[in-house]
Amino acid sequence: MHIPPYYKKPGWQRFFVGVFFGGLISYFVVIYMYGSMYGQLLEENTKLDSELKNAEKRIETLEENNANLDEQSKKPIAVEEIEMTIVNAEQLKLDSLITHQLEELVKEEVDQIIGEDVNIVTESSALIISSIENKNFKVDDFSYAFEVKQITIAKQVKIVVEAELSN
Repeated sequence: MHIPPYYKKPGWQRFFVGVFFGGLISYFVVIYMYGSMYGQLLEENTKLDSELKNAEKRIETLEENNANLDEQSKKPIAVEEIEMTIVNAEQLKLDSLITHQLEELVKEEVDQIIGEDVNIVTESSALIISSIENKNFKVDDFSYAFEVKQITIAKQVKIVVEAELSN
C-alpha cells in the first residue's frame, strides 16, 4: 500500500502547520486557564482555611467563657457595697459634713450585710429597715431618726431615707 505524498503539496503543508501551531496555542491557552483557575482555587482554599481556624479559635474561647460563666453562675451573688441617700438633707439644712456623718452611721448599722448572699439580704430586708428606723443617730448634739423610703437590693444595696430631728 502506498501513502500519498501530501507533504509535497503546499495546501496540505499549510494545513499540517496550522494544526501543529493551533494545537500548540490551544495547549498554552489550556495551561494558562488551568493555572489561573488553580491559583484562584488555592487562594480561596487558603482564605477558607484561615476563616476556619479563626472560627475554631472563637468557638474555643466562647466555650471557655461559657464554662467560666457557668462556674460564676453557681456562686451566689453577694452584696458588695452599701449606698446611702438622705432625701431631705436640704430641707433640714444639713451641710455635707453632717450628711456624710449620718450616712456613715447608718452604713455602720447595716454593714453586716456586706458579703452576704443577695437572696438572704432580700429575705431579711424588713429587719434592715427596722434596724435603721428604730435607732436614733446622734451627730453634733442633735439626734436624727430615719424613715426608709426605698431599699434596692442587688450587688450594691441602695437605701433612700428621710431624716427628721428627734428629741
